[in-house]
Amino acid sequence: MPVLRCAIVVPKTVKIEGVSKVSMARTLGVAARVATQLATQRAKRHRTLSAVMSALKATARSFGHVLHTLWLEVIGTLFLGMAGIGGVALVREYVKYQGHQVTAGRVAIAVLFTLTFAWFGVSSFWRVRQKGRGSR
Repeated sequence: MPVLRCAIVVPKTVKIEGVSKVSMARTLGVAARVATQLATQRAKRHRTLSAVMSALKATARSFGHVLHTLWLEVIGTLFLGMAGIGGVALVREYVKYQGHQVTAGRVAIAVLFTLTFAWFGVSSFWRVRQKGRGSR
């Protein structure tokens, strides 16, 4: 069986006789062109990064505004619901007061509870409205 040999390099090296001489002006022109391309690519990356960061900030600010508005509305609804429960308790205590079963202090506590939570609920929705007017 014959052995096959494969040579990548020619056993005898070939001497390159003529290398074209490039002028210094041409070399500087090529170097300047490469430097300009690198600077342009770097500037594009920087502008792209700045644009992405600006977009993320705007998106986060928008989401923050929406989430804060939603928070105020949910809390306002919760407080108004509690004021409604307080209103039912107020009616119940007032009926008992009319029947001389409880003192006026319990009715006063029910009134204060109902008014306090009604105020919290209304003021929460008022803040949502004020915040909406300020962003326009």
